Amino acid sequence: MSTKARRGKKRRRIGLALAGGGPEGAVYEIGALRALDEALDGLNLYDLDIYVGVSAGAFVAASITNDLTTAQMVRALVRHEPGEHPFVPQTFFTPNYREWAKRSLMLPRLFADAMLEFRRGPEEQTLFESLTKLARALPVGLFDNEPIRRYLHRLFSIKGRTDDFRKLHHRLIVVSTDLESGRPILFGNPGWDHIPISTAVQASTAVPGFYPPVKIEGRYCVDGILLKTLHASVALKEGVDLLLCVNPLVPADLRDAVGAGQLKEGALLKKGLATVLSQTVRTLINSRLEVGMAAYTTRFPDSEVLLFQPDRNEFDLFFSNIFSFRSRRRVCELAYDATRRNLRARRKTIGPMLAPYGITLREDVLDEPRDIWTSVGLDQFSARDPVTSQFATALDELETAVTSEIPVAPASSGRARG
Repeated sequence: MSTKARRGKKRRRIGLALAGGGPEGAVYEIGALRALDEALDGLNLYDLDIYVGVSAGAFVAASITNDLTTAQMVRALVRHEPGEHPFVPQTFFTPNYREWAKRSLMLPRLFADAMLEFRRGPEEQTLFESLTKLARALPVGLFDNEPIRRYLHRLFSIKGRTDDFRKLHHRLIVVSTDLESGRPILFGNPGWDHIPISTAVQASTAVPGFYPPVKIEGRYCVDGILLKTLHASVALKEGVDLLLCVNPLVPADLRDAVGAGQLKEGALLKKGLATVLSQTVRTLINSRLEVGMAAYTTRFPDSEVLLFQPDRNEFDLFFSNIFSFRSRRRVCELAYDATRRNLRARRKTIGPMLAPYGITLREDVLDEPRDIWTSVGLDQFSARDPVTSQFATALDELETAVTSEIPVAPASSGRARG
């Protein structure tokens, strides 16, 4: 932002935009936000001007605006917090039994129609082509997203929290997509702020094929990530001067791991269809994000955009099993450590950028050996002993020294590491 533009602003506005990524993405964002919460002095992560969430990011953003701290969310990943509802990944993967049953009842009629159509014109289409009608019996969503809504409603109905956008102390926008028009729906904006937050998040996380669309006000709502990865422009259009962004969705780059013998060649293929599709979607989404971030520099020249996302070689992240307690912990640790490395590596760039907003990097926090579990009072989950911590810190410092010799892209370009 130019000096002239800054002088013209009486109050600098700060926002947070969180992308999707399923339960794994939510865990990553929690770990990354914990690192930012600790390391940025002068930033009150719970008192920003606007929060924008899409898909899993909507889940996390709604939690923050309901006064759940990053420490509470980290602890909830590994133990049942007193008075809280535990984070259970199975909530997100409840089989959609009702949809399967409903669709299976369609099979006899569809089969009869297919055979009748084939008999009427066998010269026009083969038997196989006629039987493609049976595909209509496939469920539109493998999993039921009603448990997600119920979980969030319970979470936001305790301890003075709220499931009502209008009763929040801060501006929250949850982005979904209107399936029948392909246009965004911004829950939390006037006209859509009467919809319960839990229902809005349910709609924003309704990935086609995985979850059925959520019917709201006559609209069939699906995942907001269909249109954009972050929807950062929603906050930027509101006049935000500094926008912090977290995106868990980057494609894996396994070349170094294969070359070092850590993984075998073809590791993605051996994991099966789901992993190949995940890599494909991550590649498409990340490519779209890079284009969008580059465009923000031109469209919003007076705003700063600071992006945090995983390193592509963090293969532990891409092969994690969110149902596994150990994997859940590992993803959170990766996010925390990667974000701290990112801040250290770019401190010379980020520090001056944040200074006009009254935010400084806590050098003592960034430079000392630190573990996410001890930072939230769970020493029993820490896997590091003092020697390991010192060794990890030495490696981090070496990486920082090497990185400092390499030109770093401006923060507003969206090409941030971490």
